[in-house]
Amino acid sequence: MISAVISIGSAALARSTLIRRGLLAAVFALLAISALASPAAAEDIRIGYQRSSTLTAILKANGELDKALAPLGIKVTWHEFSSGLPLLEAINIGSIDFGADVADTVPVFAQAAGARLAYIAEEAASPSAQAILVPTASPIRSLADLKGKKIAVTKGAGSHYLLLAALARAGLSFKDITPAYLPPADGRAAFVSNNVDAWIAWDPFLTSVTRQSGARVLADGSDGLASYKRYYLASADYADRRADTLNVIFVKLVETGQWVKAHPGEAANLLAGLWGIDAATVEEANSHRSYRVGAVTPAGLTEQQKIADAFFAEHLLPAKLDTTAIKIWTPKAP
Repeated sequence: MISAVISIGSAALARSTLIRRGLLAAVFALLAISALASPAAAEDIRIGYQRSSTLTAILKANGELDKALAPLGIKVTWHEFSSGLPLLEAINIGSIDFGADVADTVPVFAQAAGARLAYIAEEAASPSAQAILVPTASPIRSLADLKGKKIAVTKGAGSHYLLLAALARAGLSFKDITPAYLPPADGRAAFVSNNVDAWIAWDPFLTSVTRQSGARVLADGSDGLASYKRYYLASADYADRRADTLNVIFVKLVETGQWVKAHPGEAANLLAGLWGIDAATVEEANSHRSYRVGAVTPAGLTEQQKIADAFFAEHLLPAKLDTTAIKIWTPKAP
């Protein structure tokens, strides 16, 4: 569905900005409505998450957030989404109130569609949690060697920006490669069957394929290539109305992130059961993520602007975007 969203951005370059944003918003709305159409009870907070939303998955499983919100009379309802874009549009149209972590690229596309969102929290950079992979015996040894190659990547994902940044560093553009736009499972299948020359993957897919196939990391986001932050968002209206609820969520996310890093084996065993991935792979994948939750600041959104500019240059956004023109919620000091 991401590729459908971005294709709209490409096709709409000849139209007015208003029409382009309307089309993007319409696609987001259809995705969100298909994923979730139930109204909320008066005292519910509706939380959207993806299966791989680590900290939220743990809080859902252990019931700690439900317990923490009970004194406020707040009940939690949980709603799973297949990806970040429909999750954020569900927030925008009022189907859910709060969304678990999405990759840094996702709020950029939602903002371009006119979504009224608020940044609530961020996970600090995890540059090694996504990487450009090549087969062990591949002759590709440098980023420059990607020229002319067929590369599997998921449109609009954080890994898509990693590829754009890597090509730019090597003096290449997207026109110098042949992209194969594939979701993670299909990208992995194409990679292990040698139908593509490289694959841009993120954890836990990244760690899983390197452990099982011996794939070689050509480059990850380190050395300033792509920070790979993840963000938690809510509707702007909800952020204005329910600072009490968001403060509780913020504290529980901070605590859960600290617990994952302090108890890697226990966390891996819990997540392995939720994700259907062996615990050793989960533990290694988690070692690549910071899970350090903190407040969002305008200065901390610097790379968001770089991401927006890079996608606009490749005609994947319909217009230039100011990524600071969005509400930033601030947690209450302890």
